[in-house]
Amino acid sequence: MSADITPVVVRLKLSLLRNGLRQSGGRRAAYIASAIVTLLVAALQLLGLIALRGHAHAESVVVPLVAVLALGWAVMPLFFPSGDETLDPTRLVMLPLRPRPLVRALLVASLVGIGPLFTLCLLAGSVVSLAHGGAAYVVGVVGVMLALLVCVALARAVAAANVRLLTSRRGRDLAVLSGLVVAVGAQLVNFGAQRLGSSGLAQLDPAAEVLRWVPPASAIGAVDSASEGSYGVAVAQLALGAGALVALLAVWSRHLTRLMTAPDGSTLQSADSPARERTSSGLARLLPAGRTGTVMERSLRYIWRDPKTKAAWVTSLAIGLIVPVFNALQGTGSIYFACFAAGMLGIQMYNQFGQDTSAFWMVALTISSARDAYVELRGRALALLAVTLPYATLVTVLTTALLGDWRKLPEALGLSFALLGAMLATGAWTSARFPYSIPQEGYKNVAPGQAGLAWIAIFGGMVAAALLCAPVIAAAIWLNVSAGGDTWAWLLLPAGAGYGAALTLLGLRLAAPRTARRLPEILAAVSKG
Repeated sequence: MSADITPVVVRLKLSLLRNGLRQSGGRRAAYIASAIVTLLVAALQLLGLIALRGHAHAESVVVPLVAVLALGWAVMPLFFPSGDETLDPTRLVMLPLRPRPLVRALLVASLVGIGPLFTLCLLAGSVVSLAHGGAAYVVGVVGVMLALLVCVALARAVAAANVRLLTSRRGRDLAVLSGLVVAVGAQLVNFGAQRLGSSGLAQLDPAAEVLRWVPPASAIGAVDSASEGSYGVAVAQLALGAGALVALLAVWSRHLTRLMTAPDGSTLQSADSPARERTSSGLARLLPAGRTGTVMERSLRYIWRDPKTKAAWVTSLAIGLIVPVFNALQGTGSIYFACFAAGMLGIQMYNQFGQDTSAFWMVALTISSARDAYVELRGRALALLAVTLPYATLVTVLTTALLGDWRKLPEALGLSFALLGAMLATGAWTSARFPYSIPQEGYKNVAPGQAGLAWIAIFGGMVAAALLCAPVIAAAIWLNVSAGGDTWAWLLLPAGAGYGAALTLLGLRLAAPRTARRLPEILAAVSKG
């Protein structure tokens, strides 16, 4: 029965794609828009690679590009486990299918989609940029097929090896790292582009010499070898690609066999392991007593356990560190860039109640007065400060060390603390005035119809925070331009810290009565998604 299932699995893939697009017009529009953007980027990449034809360092660009492309295929299932329903072979467990025909069918079905088409365009452009002569083009056709199949098989093998993890709730939390990878990757690309722009493509030659023997880049490196007349080397590089494909298919088949025949250990309860008694965590013992400590513990647990909250924090932590550090490493940075750390984490104070979603009704039941609302907001602000204060200090010190400008460290810390206090104050007020819901499913961070509220809350609050910081900023400018100002610049540290604390307390005081009065409206807004 499983000898000729390839057409069936391909039709199944097309049906899943078609039915997914029928669910809503928004999803259909998003898919079409993403497809258009992807194809445009692929076309530009293809033209750029063709323009490299005849360049002395064309191989140094193309071979590492293919290696990076393969790396993207390897990590894609880990960061986007829900992107392709056919990545989960456990859906086929009850069918009488053998691993070998199933591997062949799933491999062919995996070639259907935007990702394989994008990869094919890049591989075709790579061959055109390197091939010279009929033999090189023949090798290029084989190399493109091998490289594409290796990329797809690599993604499938990784997905099959981690399918139990990826289909669990804890495994889906891996998706929060995608924000970190994108942020770090963008800065690395920017840093690398600047280095190549100043030093030339010759810097990639050593990496290309190594990667031309690493599959699937070796399959494209074979095109350059054939162009130079080294046919034996080209055959060896193609053989490496073919060997990698066979090995990946074997690994994939072994994991499929295990998934199809072995029980899921996560669903079996061990009789020998007694249930552990739940005791109060060490975190609770470190926090203040009463409602303040309870609110702080709840907020910190949201940061650690809730996927959407964790994603926002991971992204903010990454960008808050990357912007000042990478600019300092490039020699174009300023110590004032360290304020990005306080600014990015201060954003987390906005829409505090929206992070609770429909569970906010349990919090609302405990708020009967402005005093209760004040204690609730104070606990949330203290939980944010428990992470932000040491983090902002660490980033500022690290940026100062990289720049070697220790004289301005107190000034930068004072500005960071003042900015953080201003954002806590405006965040508490906008949380009560402009709450909005955060959907728990999918990648949207705002419920439909509430985008305007989100823009007003975040960007309006940030503008207000910048205006509130104007006195400290003006003092810093005056001390830098006035004669003898360096002698008194250290006063900005206690002044900024005190000013930020005063703004925080004032913001909490002003937001508490509004929060207590608007509880029904807040509950309706945050429960919308």
